[in-house]
Amino acid sequence: MSALKRFSRTEAPAAVVLIRIAVGLVFLTEGVQKFLYPDELGVGRFIKIGIPAPEVMGPFVGAVEIICGGLVILGLVTRLAAIPLIINISTAIVSTKIPMLLGHGFWGFTVAKLPRYGFLSTMHEARTDFSMLLGLLFLLVVGAGAWSVDGRFGSRASAKEAERNTTK
Repeated sequence: MSALKRFSRTEAPAAVVLIRIAVGLVFLTEGVQKFLYPDELGVGRFIKIGIPAPEVMGPFVGAVEIICGGLVILGLVTRLAAIPLIINISTAIVSTKIPMLLGHGFWGFTVAKLPRYGFLSTMHEARTDFSMLLGLLFLLVVGAGAWSVDGRFGSRASAKEAERNTTK
């Protein structure tokens, strides 16, 4: 079995579609907004935060969120699509939430102007980020589930492999 087939194979139940839709839609819509509202959510925001090469990284991150978010929704190479999104959301946590927790800049990233800083304020601001990170880790571990493109290809590949094994 090829590496891609093994990577997209899933034994997860159909209900995983709920996690895929929630996670994929958040990333897809956030990516679209980076292009629709570049000053607030794309390049302009990346400049304020302190992301290097914001003119390049804003559109790049937006494109990754759109493409990988769409792949997650479809359940197509879900585990593979989850990896860049895990890197994306981890970078968002380090660049925005850690400065909030500390109440000052961190690794060259600037702190947002908030009425309060510290653990509870950070948890309030980071609830979606942490939910997305955990959802992506879940998808990386279990795969796309039965109601997915991966599940359809995986079941066909398993059936063909079983057929080959019985005819030997």
